[in-house]
Amino acid sequence: MRWDHLFDDLAGQLEHELTAEEADLQKEEERLRLGRLGVRERIVALKRTRDAALREVALVLRNGARLRLSPLTVGRDWMAGDVDGRADAQAVVPFDAIESMALRDDQVAPSLVADEPKPDLSSRLGLPFLLRDLCRRRVAVQIDTVGSTVTGTIDRVGRDHLDLAEHELDTPRRRDAVRGIRLVRLDQVVVLRL
Repeated sequence: MRWDHLFDDLAGQLEHELTAEEADLQKEEERLRLGRLGVRERIVALKRTRDAALREVALVLRNGARLRLSPLTVGRDWMAGDVDGRADAQAVVPFDAIESMALRDDQVAPSLVADEPKPDLSSRLGLPFLLRDLCRRRVAVQIDTVGSTVTGTIDRVGRDHLDLAEHELDTPRRRDAVRGIRLVRLDQVVVLRL
């Protein structure tokens, strides 16, 4: 009879130790997963939520500007979306221009669910590709950098810069309306408003 109690006690101790070890292993795996999580994955996770209020992110940008953006498209190193929930005001923000994101309590947990099932084409497209498309379409833009704001039409996009024909936003790009050509380094773009 005493042997039965001894073996039951040993089995209980072993089961408890295995359960504790498994729980520790799961905690460590979660810490490692969170350690690999980037800003892009957290934004994609919020974008995938069904609740529109959870999708809107409050950004503080490198130039000190604050921007509320509801991401519609997330590229490799940028996101584009509606500003302040308005479909008539859209902006593109490079991830490098984000100083911080202010998350509400109800946004934290959904932002940590980063299991993008199948990356779409836009997730592989970098900022230069997007800018070349805007150049091709001759879209008038406002570009905010750390130190200035310029408006005009993108004439060409290089590897690390763009040429902007400066003119008023409400004026089409015509030779007589262009004040000059501004070369803007891509790493200085904080927000591009359409």
